Amino acid sequence: MAFTAQDVKDLREKSGAGMLDCKKALVDADGDMEKAIELLRERGIAKAVKKEGRIAAEGAVGAYVCGGTGVLLEVNCESDFVSRGDKFHAILDKVAKIVAENKPSDVDALNACALDGATVKDYITGETAVIGEKISIRRFEIYETEGKIETYIHMGGKVGVMVEAVNVTAGSEETLHDVALQIAASKPLYLLPADVPAEELEKEKKIMLVQMQNDPKNASKPQAILEKIIDGKMGKYYSENCLMEQVFVKDDTQKVSQVIGNKFKVVRFARFEMGEGLEKKSENLQDEVAKQIEAMKK
Repeated sequence: MAFTAQDVKDLREKSGAGMLDCKKALVDADGDMEKAIELLRERGIAKAVKKEGRIAAEGAVGAYVCGGTGVLLEVNCESDFVSRGDKFHAILDKVAKIVAENKPSDVDALNACALDGATVKDYITGETAVIGEKISIRRFEIYETEGKIETYIHMGGKVGVMVEAVNVTAGSEETLHDVALQIAASKPLYLLPADVPAEELEKEKKIMLVQMQNDPKNASKPQAILEKIIDGKMGKYYSENCLMEQVFVKDDTQKVSQVIGNKFKVVRFARFEMGEGLEKKSENLQDEVAKQIEAMKK
């Protein structure tokens, strides 16, 4: 029985499987749509779509550097066990390389990139079926530079850092790596005080002002005086949130800017903490098993 391109499209919509998988299933089923769906289910491909509604709040952050291009990427899965496996990290590395080669603008554009004769989306769907858990690409950052890119992955992908530096002098590679470690450990939000948005500074100053006004010791002080005191206190905010103002984690007698000196100039950095902001799965084991048994009855 012959089939058309529309049949392939219809099967893809029904099953959620990749275009090539759908075409192969229709060939093997001699064009029979229902048989093709059965084949996809037997091959574990169609069931991957059912996993798309699950919470993928585990995973890992990976990095890829080639020449002047660097990529920091987070891919999520459902369990910490899977996230630590070689198969999952092979997926992470493969997708990171595709990001570096194609430089997509966002995750949707990445999903449409070609990979192994299909698309990244089809590849992820297929790997979801193989691994048995929902896999999703969450975010990525791409740096292109004529300088140097340093990356650091902490605890197998729990935290990832990418730093771009220019004017890097010979022998300063270790210091640049230390800066990446600093970012992983101290979580700076900005590079320099000048990078802090004005609205963020105003918000912090208002919080400080209210705190001081609630202190009985400041009851008799006019607001103008309190505001001057606040300006002096902003140094602590900068030292906590701006990389160059932070105390160096390996030597608390120096700031990061002092450690770097004239060795290089940090242009920008990115820090991904795996799963930050994602909803965590909260079902206990008993509930999970009960759901699986119920699903098997259907």
